[in-house]
Amino acid sequence: MANSKTGRKFDKVLVANRGEIAVRIIQGLKDMGLGSVAVYSEVDRTALHVLMADEAVFIGPAPASESYLVGEKIIAAAKETGAGAIHPGYGFLSENGPFSRAVEKAGLVFIGPTAESMEVMGDKLASRRKMRSSGVPVVPGTDEAVTDPEVAIGIAEEIGFPVLLKASAGGGGKGMRIVREAGEMASALRQTMGEAGSAFGNDACFVEKYIEDPKHIEVQVLGDGRGHAVHVFERECSVQRRHQKVIEECPSPSLTPELRRKICEAAVQTAKAIDYRGAGTVEFILAPGGEFYFLEMNTRLQVEHPVTEMVTGTDLVQAMVKIALGEGICYEQEDIIQRGWALEFRLYAEDPGRKFAPSIGRIESMTIPLGPGVRLDTGVYEGFDVPIHYDPMLAKLIVWGEDRAQAIARSRRVLGEFTLHGPTHNLPFHQWTLEQPAFIDGSYTTHFVENEFDPETWLPELDPGQAEALVAATALFEALRRTGAQDGAIARECAAGNWRFNALRSMTHNK
Repeated sequence: MANSKTGRKFDKVLVANRGEIAVRIIQGLKDMGLGSVAVYSEVDRTALHVLMADEAVFIGPAPASESYLVGEKIIAAAKETGAGAIHPGYGFLSENGPFSRAVEKAGLVFIGPTAESMEVMGDKLASRRKMRSSGVPVVPGTDEAVTDPEVAIGIAEEIGFPVLLKASAGGGGKGMRIVREAGEMASALRQTMGEAGSAFGNDACFVEKYIEDPKHIEVQVLGDGRGHAVHVFERECSVQRRHQKVIEECPSPSLTPELRRKICEAAVQTAKAIDYRGAGTVEFILAPGGEFYFLEMNTRLQVEHPVTEMVTGTDLVQAMVKIALGEGICYEQEDIIQRGWALEFRLYAEDPGRKFAPSIGRIESMTIPLGPGVRLDTGVYEGFDVPIHYDPMLAKLIVWGEDRAQAIARSRRVLGEFTLHGPTHNLPFHQWTLEQPAFIDGSYTTHFVENEFDPETWLPELDPGQAEALVAATALFEALRRTGAQDGAIARECAAGNWRFNALRSMTHNK
């Protein structure tokens, strides 16, 4: 496929990632008739993205610092296989300006924004200045680094306590501290600068007003790199643990039509201000009073992009590829509409009862739910060993309904049908969330998990009969697993579904 604007062409793409996002991109490439190349580390030799790609190249040991984060190895793999472009997915090198430049210097196409866009938006101080000059609402605070506690106190007193100390190069919830009074400032600033320097190699911090009980709203945008951009509407991302999203939905239950129009227009304005190229997400904080402020821009494809695809009928992976080929944005703004409601549940190998501590292990069995309006983006399968070296996300379950009530009802059914035996996971947490009044009525904020979730009491107590049946089902499944039973009605049912039913069947069968 040729780039009509530059004459560059590619018919094969290397996917510089792993897990479910690598699988998702490979599927999109296949739909377009393009070849795909996977890269893999030592522990990912039998990973799903490796099995699905047309070609695969080994790039090093398990630690990402020796494999997925080594740009030279990835570029060499692209050249070795004849791939003309690299898609970075999210995480790893997806927002690394020097890597983007190295890809282009090697004569390859980087499927994503320019290095300049990444660098402006990757520096929170630079992005605040850029947005303020572009007329996009920014949280009150300083646009310069602060190192003196007395200066920080003066700023805080001017804008009003509480304030948030933030690392300019921060991300993933690191390098942030709330300061509620002047006496806390010196210690908090010292700790934040130290954490920022250690985590990001840049100890620059700034002060901004802390918004109590906010909503986290983000807007999907597409830009052609020549000043034209469109939005693909918003997502609500306020269910978070340790500043990491767990459940997302589209549309947001928090926006009026007028507020939706304003926040989406601000996102488009943001993308145009930096001549953005490709798919990106502009994130906003929504205050209880309805004011919204620019938070940051993620210059890549987002984890939660499927809820947008489900509601708008777009294909964001293919849109990125077409922009990289010089075909421009494949959607007109007036043609992009929202239809129905979608929820995304991130399936993590983690234990909610132990403060969401990561878990590892072999996936002994997995039953994927089916039915109308159900999509599963996954990078695992039965028999796959979940490694400790990477993000613990296993899959994303996306559920669509005609409206929010139907999406929630359908999600309850689908989550109840989804079974996974092996590493501890958070499917029960998602079921718990769907029963909470604040989630049902849409009033939840970014403090929802922090305020409502108690790891000691969140699981419902079982009555004696349920407990006995659960023990029987667990014992039976473990016995079948250890003896290697692969077939027969009981083995299939134990791996597949309702533990109460299976326990009763197994006890009856053994009489």
